[in-house]
Order: sequence, then structure tokens, then C-alpha cells
Amino acid sequence: MAVAALRCAPAAAELPLVEHPAKNDGSLSLLVIGDWGRNGTYNQSRVADQDLDEAMKKSTAKWKIAIGHHTIRSVSDHGDTKELLQLLLPVLKVNGIDFYINGHDHCLEHISSRDSPIQYFTSGGGSKAWRGVYQPNDDKLQFFYDGQGFMSLQLNQDQADFIFYDVSGKVLYKWSSRKTNYFQPSIYVTAE
Repeated sequence: MAVAALRCAPAAAELPLVEHPAKNDGSLSLLVIGDWGRNGTYNQSRVADQDLDEAMKKSTAKWKIAIGHHTIRSVSDHGDTKELLQLLLPVLKVNGIDFYINGHDHCLEHISSRDSPIQYFTSGGGSKAWRGVYQPNDDKLQFFYDGQGFMSLQLNQDQADFIFYDVSGKVLYKWSSRKTNYFQPSIYVTAE
């Protein structure tokens, strides 16, 4: 099982594929700390111009996860990123991406796509939180927290568990998805 990470990189650079090995039991754990950013120096929309579609088509991973800095969907201060909606989202949809994880907006949020199985997770509550901005979009908001915190992901062959925490480690929200058969669509279960 591998996770491809979309890293913000200069337009001239190649997009690296990051392999994160699974544990002996086949599970994978990730901790998404927050949005430390690069002061807007790089624009993630350029990843759609690189060899992303081809790399995703070659992937045999049961779970497909795209990780980037900028939001595709967000109800907070920065909102949806138009360039990513136009350039990256179609590539993610056609390649069956399960989750898009990002920072950028200084909040914690989970949004379900209205027209695909993609789930959007923002873990940008590492700094500059408490902005008081809420701008609904067309997708379904599952969870939103405007304060500081972080997100964890526990992933094994059949289940993905996302947990959002506040800055003191208190659980704010849990969400799970199961894939019991690799060739069938995911089953999404919301908890808490």
C-alpha cells in the first residue's frame, strides 16, 4: 500500500512520488499537523500540468489519497481554489481518488463531494486560527472547526479512520470509511 503525496514545487520541478511503507500488519498511520505554508511562494495548481494522471493510473493501491497544500474545497477564509477545481479535480475524479488532504486554510474541516466519492479533509489548524470565517460551498460540510488542532489518519487494507483533535488533544470529530472489496465502491460511515 502506498500513498502519493502532492508536494508544492516550482513549476519546473518534477512531482515526486512519496512512498510511505505499511506496518507489518498492513496498516498505515499518518499525522497531519497543520498549515506551515510557504508564504504563497508556490502554487499547487501546477501539479495538474505534470505527470499526475499517468502516475495515478499506474497505481495499484487499494486506497488512493492525494495530499496537497491548497484546498480544493473549503468553507473557511481561503475557500475553494478555482484553479484546482478546474485543473486537478477532474484528474482526481477520473482516477478514483478516495481522499484529498490539505492544509492552507487555518481550520479543521471535512467536506463530502456532492458529485463523486471524494472526501476533502483540511488540517490547517496549526496557526492563525479563530478567523470567524464561514463561506458555504456546493458540497456537503460534515465537520468544521475554526480553532487550532490537528488530524490523524489510521489506514489499513479495509478501513480508513480520520480523527480531528483540538490543540489539547480532545477528540472533536471521527469519520470512517470501509473498503471490504477492492472492486466495489467505498462505504462511508460518519461517527460523532
